[in-house]
Amino acid sequence: MASSTSIQFIELALSSNSPFNLSYLDPNQKWLIRDHLLSFLHDFPSFTPSSGTFVHDDGMAASLLCLTGDLHISAATPLVPLTIWLHENHPLMPPIVFVTPNSAPPPTLRPDHPFVAPSGATACPYLHTWAHPGCSLSNLVRNLVRLFSHDHPLSPAPVSAGGGFRFAHPSFVSRREAMDRLAGAVYYDVAKFGAGARREIEELTELQAEMAKRVEFVEGMVGGFEREKEDLKKRAMELAEQADVVANWLRFSDRERVAAVIEGDEIEKAFETVEAEWEPVLDCLACDRASEDTIYALDKAVEVGVVSFEAYMKQVRVLAREQFSHRALLVKLRGSSILNWTH
Repeated sequence: MASSTSIQFIELALSSNSPFNLSYLDPNQKWLIRDHLLSFLHDFPSFTPSSGTFVHDDGMAASLLCLTGDLHISAATPLVPLTIWLHENHPLMPPIVFVTPNSAPPPTLRPDHPFVAPSGATACPYLHTWAHPGCSLSNLVRNLVRLFSHDHPLSPAPVSAGGGFRFAHPSFVSRREAMDRLAGAVYYDVAKFGAGARREIEELTELQAEMAKRVEFVEGMVGGFEREKEDLKKRAMELAEQADVVANWLRFSDRERVAAVIEGDEIEKAFETVEAEWEPVLDCLACDRASEDTIYALDKAVEVGVVSFEAYMKQVRVLAREQFSHRALLVKLRGSSILNWTH
């Protein structure tokens, strides 16, 4: 039963000369609120009435009555501190309910509860389907007791299927209980689907980044192939021009002699110098270049340790003598200016 102090507060707050300046203006509405509060406090005497300023989500402030108290769920679970604000259009509008932990340290609200938001705001099917005169404050709290007995807002989430709602067989439950069970099951299904969707989005994001890298790599390869294709086209054009030059030369040369030389695997004899006296000069130049290349190769062999220094010196002396002989012959044939061709 409601205490005399609570009754006196309600009477004073809803009187015509109330000092609280509440937002309830209709006298008939005040009588309904009085009856609802007295009936509620008769069923739940542990709650205490009070008044205060409530700010709605749209920023509008109202001076309202509220009920505060701890809701007993079971001996194995903690009490649920509850604050119930009576809307300025009560009972046509549903109450505004909050779970408000007030102990020290305050217990942590579950962030994944189907009916209680992290801010403590409570939204259950009973509030969503509130209708006057079929709904009441007492039945609202009884509904919350039943909901929290299956899924406590201050305890870890139950592990069983459907978020832990262990209701009776559907043929034995009330319409209200069936709606509560459906709302809780849908919440957990949506949460599970959302978690899976977020994981899939993360995986697809990583795949997208990897595909972007591969696209960049393939585009680089295609660009390289295009450049190589252009280079090959240019090289083909150069070879075609050179082939035209050779074809023109063959057209004006002794075809029978050229064919005979080619068949005899002496292709180099198909090309004659302008003057026969240049043949020994070209031979000497070729020998000089060959000696120079051989000496260079021996230098590299000594560096890597393939040839010993003694063998290197012996071969270099032989090559130097041969090179000296070839260059002396060149000077004899064409003068000292021919030595410029050896560099």
